[in-house]
Amino acid sequence: MALTETLVYKELTEESVLDYLVEKELLTNKEKAQCKEVGDGNLNYVFIVKDELNGKSMVVKQALPYAKVVGESWPLSLDRARIEAASLQHAAQTVPDLVPQVFASDESLALTVMEDLSEFTILRKGLIEGNRYPYLAEHVGRFLAETLFSASDEALGPVEKKKLARQFINPDLCDITEKLVFSDPYFKAETNSYPQALQKEVEAIWQNGQLKFEVAKLKKKFLTEGETLLHGDLHTGSIFVTEKETKVIDPEFAFFGPAGFDVGAFLANLFLNYLAQEERQVNEREKEELQTYLLQTAVQTWNVFETGYRKLLTENGLDEQARTEEYADYLLQKIRTDAIGFAGCKVIRRIIGLAHVEDVDGIENEEARLRVQKSALKLGEALIINQNRFSSISELVEWIKEQN
Repeated sequence: MALTETLVYKELTEESVLDYLVEKELLTNKEKAQCKEVGDGNLNYVFIVKDELNGKSMVVKQALPYAKVVGESWPLSLDRARIEAASLQHAAQTVPDLVPQVFASDESLALTVMEDLSEFTILRKGLIEGNRYPYLAEHVGRFLAETLFSASDEALGPVEKKKLARQFINPDLCDITEKLVFSDPYFKAETNSYPQALQKEVEAIWQNGQLKFEVAKLKKKFLTEGETLLHGDLHTGSIFVTEKETKVIDPEFAFFGPAGFDVGAFLANLFLNYLAQEERQVNEREKEELQTYLLQTAVQTWNVFETGYRKLLTENGLDEQARTEEYADYLLQKIRTDAIGFAGCKVIRRIIGLAHVEDVDGIENEEARLRVQKSALKLGEALIINQNRFSSISELVEWIKEQN
């Protein structure tokens, strides 16, 4: 439900969150509740509230009017909180088991009250620790198939899709992606952050005209191809897992864009962890088994996505012309090619750009970390240049294994 907008925006505290929940009748007694701010992201406050009266808990997520990672010098629209809540609610129409339940949202305070996932593990953390999740590929593949199809022209028809797209115009957060993924890593930008020891490799990327041309084309796709509603930031830090469950969170970057972008983002993060395990794992057998699992997860995720998307398209597509196997082949080939290129951009931005990943940066030995960073830049560049080369994700994965 959307709560009545009676308040003027203000940043909440652990104390005022409890007052707010009591006022909105989401909490009975603040004296019998605990609240703790646990947000470690770049853009928001995240409060966990535990109700001692009924033993239940909830999360209150509030957007800040600036990028927390930079400060008030980087202002952001608070509308992203509305977009995030709307995206979760839209996903819940097709995959309710794969997203947290939204209990309430409030546009005036830019907050969402949702299911607490404290018993889950952030996928990035679990993969860094070498854990394996047997249902991950099935769940993420199904999430991608259902969400990407459900907001497409083929599922909704062009009129209804355009009506939905109006709700997800997200210029501020799209601008972040446009700059940090497609622009800044490819020249000497102030936001870039990388070790001096990597300067030679970075400058080689800056001077690679073919690479920058391919990135420019991918950026053009991101800017202009509103194929479907995207999560917009589908990395392993935006997925919570247990051994049997998966929840996709944080779709505040949601907007209508090219379907391959979400797919590529997830694949890129699997590939980054794969490269990082080369230095993180000491035991050779464990390393081989874990790296095999990561690449198999990439293949299985795509296979589940492709099978699911093809079935949805051919059985439920509104346009008779889109329900053919030939059209499905065409569309899935485009998504796969785009995904490989976008994955390359995502890999490079995590090494050169502003926001890195713990998979790589958490490697304590400087020389080992540098080896992974160099491997990542090499892989990212190759994915972008060779995005049209691969006829399947299986072929791509075999090629990655040969390069490593």
